Amino acid sequence: MPSFRVLSNGVAWQPWGGAAFARARTERKPVLLSISATWCHSCHEMDRTSYADPFIATLINERFVPIRVDADDRPDISERYNLGGWPTTAFLTPDGHILAGGTFVPVERMPGVLAQVAEAFASRIDDAESDEPEAAVETGADPLSEDELTARVFATFDELHGGFGVEPKFPLIAPLQLALELWTGAQDAASETILIATLDAMGWSGLYDDVDGGFFHYATTREWQLPHSEKLLDVNAALTRIYLDAGAALQIARFTERGADTLRYIQTWLADPVDGGWRGSQQADGRYYAAASVEARRGVPAPAVTSSLYADSNAAMVSTALHAAQVFNDDGLREFAVKSLERMLVTCYKPGAGVAHHFDGQARVRGLLADQFAMAGACLDVFDVTENVVYEMMAEELGHYAVRVMWDEDRGGFCDRAQSDADGDPPIGLMSRPLKPFATNCDASRTLRRLAAASGDHEFARIAERTMAAMAPLAADQGPLAAHYVLAMRAAASR
Repeated sequence: MPSFRVLSNGVAWQPWGGAAFARARTERKPVLLSISATWCHSCHEMDRTSYADPFIATLINERFVPIRVDADDRPDISERYNLGGWPTTAFLTPDGHILAGGTFVPVERMPGVLAQVAEAFASRIDDAESDEPEAAVETGADPLSEDELTARVFATFDELHGGFGVEPKFPLIAPLQLALELWTGAQDAASETILIATLDAMGWSGLYDDVDGGFFHYATTREWQLPHSEKLLDVNAALTRIYLDAGAALQIARFTERGADTLRYIQTWLADPVDGGWRGSQQADGRYYAAASVEARRGVPAPAVTSSLYADSNAAMVSTALHAAQVFNDDGLREFAVKSLERMLVTCYKPGAGVAHHFDGQARVRGLLADQFAMAGACLDVFDVTENVVYEMMAEELGHYAVRVMWDEDRGGFCDRAQSDADGDPPIGLMSRPLKPFATNCDASRTLRRLAAASGDHEFARIAERTMAAMAPLAADQGPLAAHYVLAMRAAASR
């Protein structure tokens, strides 16, 4: 990886790493951290305007050490430094602690903001560099019962417009999976209402692209309109699966058809038909998506698709594709799913070091929790289909790796990342702060139980139980996302 790269706008962006922060310490300059995403319209707009201004670029290069981080490539950095959305514009000390920041800074405000931060930093370097990050504190209410947590999950259901909460509206999948389980097990009428109302609202609204197919990232209004028009693989993989599952369970053909339409979008736009695997996203583009017919879109360049393949979202799509292949009796899709898993393992797996987070011609960023358990789950799904024990063994290896480098034996639960940075440097600033992501830990506990059943290794079951115990005090405060915990509770009870 180069030590820096200069964008066409003139800012000498450097990658996150020890070298950039060492330079900031040596030159006694603050860091300008820009967190963006390839699919994010506002990020491209800030590059086109604020960072493209020659005076601003010169001011940044002279008075700051500029670092650019892609939120998809480094979710661990984004989780700790995101200041309310993308782009994030954060100003840091040379030790990596936050001085100030926000999101989009328009071109007319940027010079004043830069001057103010640079002057404030120069006047209090000693104080700024002695700041310490807040200690990570795990808090939460006393554990609730399954029924009590289920009530919390559905308390924010929007009876008028479907989904959960008011606005913006995100397509939350775990609460829908829980509603489907409750309906399937006990024909629960309230769960059926939640499921049908939400799937209808999402699938036949501004959230769905009626021309090319596929779901947008989220809607800005309560009525599922005015979407942010990027399309993400993980969102579409999860929605494909819930529509197919609900269509089969409820015998509602329109849900099965919407799932098939979404799968068609994924295979047409995101899949690599030659080597296997799926690209991570397609960019937002208001002009393109405003064209409301195939004919109208032919005259507008299609939004770009990222070149990177991400381990966690590819794993999710492998599992979705295997399930869809069974629903539609499609041998070709099943073979493509297996081929895609093989590609990710060949390119991203390293013995003793788990799977890297993404591949862009080179495997990058090792030691992230979500990748290990997502890929382990996909391996178990392929093992169930092929009965090839090699996939089960790979799932075990990934589980053991996660336990070895991310498990907290003292308090239970997994941290989101290994403690050494991706390039081998000691963790910088907030990266030294341990985070135990609630949903990822709950989902990991389900995969650990599958590993225990497949391998006969009861240590996986013990760790799954302790993971759930660590997450239990947090579940009551998670709102609809507590569904991840309830689903894990139900999975444990069923084994």
